[in-house]
Amino acid sequence: MVDAETSCHSPRKSRYLASITGSFYPAYDPVMPDAVIVGSGPNGLVAANVLADHGWDVVVLEATGAPGGAVQSAELVEPGFVHDVFSAFYPLAAASPTMQRLRLERHGVRWLHAPLVLAHPALDGTCPVISRDLDETAASLDQLCPGDGAAWRRLFALWERIGTPFTEALMQPFPPLRPAARMLGKVRPSEIIRLVRFLLLPVRRMGEEEFDGDGARRLLAGNALHTDLFPESTLSGLFGWLLASLGQDVGWPVPEGGAGELSRALVRRLEAAGGKVVLDSPVTQVVIRGNRAVAVRTGDGTEVEARRAVVADVNAPMLYRDLVGTEHLPGRVADDIRRFQWDNPTFKVDWTLDGPIPWTAEPARRAGTVHVADSVDVLTRVSADLATRRIPDEPFLILGQQSMTDPTRQPPGKETAWAYTHVPAAAAWDGDAAERYADRIEEVVEARAPGFRALIRGRHVLSPPRLESRNPNLFGGATNSGTAQLHQQLVFRPTPGLARPETPVDGLFLGSSSAHPGGGVHGACGSNAARAALWADRRRLGR
Repeated sequence: MVDAETSCHSPRKSRYLASITGSFYPAYDPVMPDAVIVGSGPNGLVAANVLADHGWDVVVLEATGAPGGAVQSAELVEPGFVHDVFSAFYPLAAASPTMQRLRLERHGVRWLHAPLVLAHPALDGTCPVISRDLDETAASLDQLCPGDGAAWRRLFALWERIGTPFTEALMQPFPPLRPAARMLGKVRPSEIIRLVRFLLLPVRRMGEEEFDGDGARRLLAGNALHTDLFPESTLSGLFGWLLASLGQDVGWPVPEGGAGELSRALVRRLEAAGGKVVLDSPVTQVVIRGNRAVAVRTGDGTEVEARRAVVADVNAPMLYRDLVGTEHLPGRVADDIRRFQWDNPTFKVDWTLDGPIPWTAEPARRAGTVHVADSVDVLTRVSADLATRRIPDEPFLILGQQSMTDPTRQPPGKETAWAYTHVPAAAAWDGDAAERYADRIEEVVEARAPGFRALIRGRHVLSPPRLESRNPNLFGGATNSGTAQLHQQLVFRPTPGLARPETPVDGLFLGSSSAHPGGGVHGACGSNAARAALWADRRRLGR
């Protein structure tokens, strides 16, 4: 284990910096790191690893007492039950070229899969599923509406043709010329315009065009609503097809032992390459001299200098308004940040249970993840409630049940489960409002799994303010670091530009999910920022 070392030269900065292990490096060995990474979320840790792999000295400063950002696990309710505090399953990590290059399996990650990837039960007893076995998925859909299984096979055949270059194109800085060319090389010229139309479709329209039955349509639409897109939103079809295809292809795996194992593997890999993570070191300012980021200042006044670059794994408004200050920004960028749109906040409940959830629909008892909403129309009504700042009476739930995937998360015969939903930003959660909404979520599950509430041993409720209190980067409980709507994706993310991690300040790079390509544990935002820093440094030195 590599101890943290100080980056400070002045007496004011002469102190010990604690590493992730709690050990110390004496301050009299002054070393200025090549790069300071602000925040130890997955993107920050990926950026640090990429830079360390290129021989840079890297220090990661984390505001809280644990690394990982929104990739953490803990015993939230009672001993012996391990919960994923924020995110929980990782199809994008499984498919991401960035994460694959890190080979985290060599650093302790063991990926696990449930018998079924996803189930979407309804009150009428129907339950379409996604399995990594294509025949099983297709049979599930044909059982509900003959012919929809064949339609699913056609959609997945498209993924098999273009999925790899499409994923590479999605993850790279704009414009992703090489992977885009490879993707277009997989289709005939006469198909290109139809492919573009397909990728822009709202998920409601995509479902209506591709499937005859409601089961397949809601299965696709539920995937789209992992974002803050509506069933009628442009790009929602792409997100639904992407997540569904990833489920069919690589599954929605989880790390054995909890989400925190993924973060710990990233830290172990970084330390093996000579990098350091320093906890309980909130950064309050990026120090700028001559329009160049030269250091960061922490909450106790310590200034940590950066010889080559500062990479910020924080949301864009936090970086530009709080850490940089609008006085260092062009007026247009400052105005763009004022217009920045957050995604809808998240409300999450974790449970410990005396047994698995007794779903009426049998396939749901074998799925690692369960979507709860009876139709696409219900999803539209939920979306309308969010748009009009109403807390949905019939929330759309994304629910996980860990015993299906990872038996190490709970004692034998017991269950560790969670569910989250989106709520409007204007909602008030004072008094017992959060507990009452958690009750409502339990009622929704109980209606589809009678006896569920009788199994509950205890629960832990994370309202949007509580989410932010645990992770200050989740502003207002928003977990995507900005809306996934088209007007803030691609060349518009986080502000209109080239969808690249460079900022108006030399030597400062945005490496959070506020940058292109956005949310999800894929590491691309951090990797893109690190590679931009490497390129800028070479250019600065004339190499």
